[in-house]
Amino acid sequence: MNVAETIERPPTSGADTVHVRVAVVDDHESVRLGLKAAFIEDGYDFVIAASNVDELIDGLAGREVDVTVLDLSLGDGSSVTENVKRVQAAGSAVLVHSIADRVALVREALAAGAAGVIPKSSATKTVLAAAATVARGEVLNNLEWATAIDADRDFAKAQLGRREREILHLYASGLPLKLAAEQLGIGYSTAREYLDRIRVKYVEVGRPAPTKVDLLRRAVEDGILPGLDPDGDGR
Repeated sequence: MNVAETIERPPTSGADTVHVRVAVVDDHESVRLGLKAAFIEDGYDFVIAASNVDELIDGLAGREVDVTVLDLSLGDGSSVTENVKRVQAAGSAVLVHSIADRVALVREALAAGAAGVIPKSSATKTVLAAAATVARGEVLNNLEWATAIDADRDFAKAQLGRREREILHLYASGLPLKLAAEQLGIGYSTAREYLDRIRVKYVEVGRPAPTKVDLLRRAVEDGILPGLDPDGDGR
């Protein structure tokens, strides 16, 4: 079922959760329906369940929610960073719903601004409590969050090869990729492959760089470029 599911707020007993507006984004219907039923039963103001972020945004139609339980890896080809930032832009905090072995993607989600991560193996009541915590504007300091953050100490730099560093140096300095490729004596498609590999490697170490400005930041952080100000005017 790929159509967003919405409901009216059910009668409640006055529990604190009645004022917590919640959404779920997951590409597995069974997960969507299970969480939806659990939130309703616990008295949350359940707004929408969607299979991807596009469906969420369309279904909200400008309405806001306090917290969105977001599947870490959706099947539509969207990136973790993109999904987290789009949900935040819609006015919602993000609680990532993750399987336990995707630490690099968890780091990416936290770097993008997710307020916490909860394993899919958690008891339903634990997921609901985590959603309430995030909805209050608090960061969810649990084991999964701590593990992802602590792991940052183990990978100060992405392991870029010599040619990858050369491409990053030229491209992040401001050259168009075509000119960078010409300066290195390689084809444009080859340069594009190097750039794609660079981005993948930064994602793998929890430091995603989806834009050229992000690549400039990474190049400065890793000593590939001098300490320029990526927020300046480039002079």
